[in-house]
Amino acid sequence: MSTLTAPHPPTIQRTPQHANAHSVPSRLGQYTDHRARTTREIVTRSGAGGSVLVIDRDALTRGDARLIAHLAADEPPENARIVSEVYLADESKGQCRPVSAEDLERTPFARPFTGVDRQTSQDARLVGPQGTVYHLSEMSTNGSLPELGWTRSSGKSGEEEVLERVTLRDVVADLQDYEPARTITTTALAVHEDDRGMSTCRLRAEFERLTTSPIVLNRGLREAVQRQVAHGQLSMSQIAMRCGRIKQDRRGNHSGETSWLARRIGQLREGGRARPTPWIHTDVLALIGRDGLGASPREVEL
Repeated sequence: MSTLTAPHPPTIQRTPQHANAHSVPSRLGQYTDHRARTTREIVTRSGAGGSVLVIDRDALTRGDARLIAHLAADEPPENARIVSEVYLADESKGQCRPVSAEDLERTPFARPFTGVDRQTSQDARLVGPQGTVYHLSEMSTNGSLPELGWTRSSGKSGEEEVLERVTLRDVVADLQDYEPARTITTTALAVHEDDRGMSTCRLRAEFERLTTSPIVLNRGLREAVQRQVAHGQLSMSQIAMRCGRIKQDRRGNHSGETSWLARRIGQLREGGRARPTPWIHTDVLALIGRDGLGASPREVEL
């Protein structure tokens, strides 16, 4: 199996089931949300069955609590810090869902996975549109526990394979599809759930971020818009106008902001970006789907 040396590796270990969740540091970090002009902090809170919730909340009011991760009772305090670091390094931080009453009452991973296939999860290799190869690899961590995570390589024949650590979100973004990366990750997490010789903390945090974030792939919406335009049912301008994105020229003529629509659906790149984004907020997706196309948001979301 391919290996990759990671700089400054964390030491991640399992602790006994009776570990005290209250020993986890209550405050793990903070950042500034420039959109809301507020300072937010990352904190922990004890959950059901000795579990620990890692939460993003307003540092001043201590409100607007959002769930980053829910760690099982056998997770050591160090893993909460690692999850916080992964979250703070993510450009989409601040977009996770609100903490619910159910989060405080349920125990994570209470029901074990069954019927998983170790060989399928470990040997799967996914190829991106540019020939990039993605592989779920076991990575060396300088003498501590090996860590399971996604890697990518050029995939070019005749070249020495150089693996680069990437996140599950990176894989999904390049493939512009949740599957099969999501299923492969779920299977791998199940296979190694009780593996004391393999760390899956970062990978599990990446998986939870992907599945709970309101930032979703825009490919389904883009294809729906392209179908409407190709069939002559609506124009890009009409769709934008239906969404309330209207501009006026010097003669007073009104039209839709097609560039706004093209950027949201991943046809046109944002200023300063190298390529169009594959992501869109669910609120914007719902607006374009419902008002622009007259379709249910569920019909245009992957």
